[in-house]
Amino acid sequence: MEGKNSFSAMFRNKQLAGVAILVSLMAVIGTIVAFSVHWIIGTVWVLLVVVALIVIFKTLRGIGEDTASYIRSLTTRINRAEQEAVVQMPIAVILYNEHGVIEWVNPFIQGILGDEIIINKELGEVNTNLAVLVKNWYDEESQVTRLNWLHRVFDVQVQPELGVIYLMDATKSAQVQSNYESHRLFLGQVSIDNFDEVTEGMADADSSSLRSYVTRTLSDWMEAHNIYVRRLTSVRYLLIGYRGSLRSAESDKFDVLNTIRETTSAQNTPLSLSVGIAYDETDIAQLASNAQINLDLALGRGGDQVVVRPAQGQARFYGGNTNPMVKRTRVRARMISQALAELVRQADQVFIMGHVRPDMDSFGAALGIRRLSMMMGKPAWVVYKDKGQAHTDIKMLLNQIVSEQGDDVVATPGEVRNRATEKSLLILVDHSKPSLSEDQALYEQLKDRLVIIDHHRRGEEFPESSLLTYIEPYASSTAELVTELFEYQPRKTEGLTRLEASAMLAGIQIDTKSFTLRAGTRTFDAASYLRSVGADGDLIQDFLKETVEDYRDRSHLIERVQLHGPVAIVVGEDDTVYDGVVTAQTADSLLQLIGVEAAYVITRRDNHMVGISARSTGAQNVQLVMEAMGGGGHLSNAATQINDLTTDEVFGQLIDHIKQIEEQSEEKN
Repeated sequence: MEGKNSFSAMFRNKQLAGVAILVSLMAVIGTIVAFSVHWIIGTVWVLLVVVALIVIFKTLRGIGEDTASYIRSLTTRINRAEQEAVVQMPIAVILYNEHGVIEWVNPFIQGILGDEIIINKELGEVNTNLAVLVKNWYDEESQVTRLNWLHRVFDVQVQPELGVIYLMDATKSAQVQSNYESHRLFLGQVSIDNFDEVTEGMADADSSSLRSYVTRTLSDWMEAHNIYVRRLTSVRYLLIGYRGSLRSAESDKFDVLNTIRETTSAQNTPLSLSVGIAYDETDIAQLASNAQINLDLALGRGGDQVVVRPAQGQARFYGGNTNPMVKRTRVRARMISQALAELVRQADQVFIMGHVRPDMDSFGAALGIRRLSMMMGKPAWVVYKDKGQAHTDIKMLLNQIVSEQGDDVVATPGEVRNRATEKSLLILVDHSKPSLSEDQALYEQLKDRLVIIDHHRRGEEFPESSLLTYIEPYASSTAELVTELFEYQPRKTEGLTRLEASAMLAGIQIDTKSFTLRAGTRTFDAASYLRSVGADGDLIQDFLKETVEDYRDRSHLIERVQLHGPVAIVVGEDDTVYDGVVTAQTADSLLQLIGVEAAYVITRRDNHMVGISARSTGAQNVQLVMEAMGGGGHLSNAATQINDLTTDEVFGQLIDHIKQIEEQSEEKN
């Protein structure tokens, strides 16, 4: 039977069957030819053919049996090798069932576990991260995830359909990678924000002693974190170090800023530092450029802070918990005024655009820049699209503009887009975030011919390039900055009108809460100048009046106040839309309550958006909270807008961010 099976198996092989058929055909033909010659020759031929066929078929059969034996032997060896590999190979293998219970582990992982037995235990009981990883695993052939377990690092591969987990020990490669990341270079630049202002009029010996103190303190702190520091100028320093050192410095929250500020303030010579740090860049020249950009960002946000940002990623901010100091020199204002005048002269027309839903500061500053442009002989327009949502003061101002100056002062974004040319100049006032502009399409059209004038702290979102940037967070308002520009312009033509001066002074008065907040000597100088050129107090009072409905809305919101320690929070009804100015006025009013250091008012602005107005007395930094929620502003005056959430959901997010920032502050202390 076995021979029969082997014989039939042989003929199932197509190549052997072909050879057999060919040989048989040749034998038949030979036999016919042999008998046709003579019967004796035929008989002999038949005998020879029979013998040959027997030999051939035995040989073929032997070849088939040898081949089958080799295949069986090879298969056995492969199966044995597979079993031995699973047991002996240096890869951890875990088998689990559909309930997540471990059924078997190979000796490699058991050797790492030692005496610990994990068989019949659930994955979550053995390692929570491993259980989550397996639960969320998607069936992708190339998916590999790293896991920290048993003081080792594993590359994990899961086959959910088989219930198998493969853990490849990657501890050494992870250590190499970690060592590489820790020794990647970072560059930083440090600037003393206000050294010239503080040392003005100071004796050389005293100023030198103060500079030496800063250098020594900075060097000692950096040396403690293994960071190299080199003084470049009297107020600039270069930092060089590795990422590991940077992480150490970040864990300390760059406490050197507080040390220098508090020590110098105690000596009535308050100095602050601004630091810009860049990393994750292979091009050393670009790394240095990024460090300078980050320093500019820190300075644009008011100084006294550190900006740490990778080449691709979000910036991290440290410090910035104090109000920026007013610089006593007017040199910068004069230089900006002259530079702006030159840019306006080169343009064929000027367009001034404030932020969406402009307030009196934004609109007043825009009117001031328009007047500056016209003084230089250039046509100019304020860009504004009336969406029917303007507050009472803006509506009154617009009516007054049409009454006194006609309808050629304000232009809609559509009109401007059709009118603009390659030589047109776009000036953004009271904001530096393109997303907050009155019209995004106009910004995109003229972003290569852009000027920015703002008093808010600069954020991460910022135009890539601008012809001129004038951001001074110490100023009370943008109208104050614009007012100063007039003082350095020739008086050959007509200056500010009564209406324009009144609008600018109203903007200053609103932003300073009638000169009680953020009002410095420069603020009063600007107000005095505006009064001298015709600002009308009665007209300003008309602008500042509110309707009975707004007064009732504000009173109603105040009734809904919740006190969370020194923080007052108001959450408006989700089905009621409140005016943004009413919301801001409510936040201002809450600061008048005893014991309140910060106020947040949450209201619905339209069917899709909820806004928060945040105010503080300066004891708390509401800017950090608003930035964490996608907004920005000042330390004591900030806001944000959130889409597609209810007011209660926004309130929950606000509480979480406030707690998070408080915890970070407590850790720092």
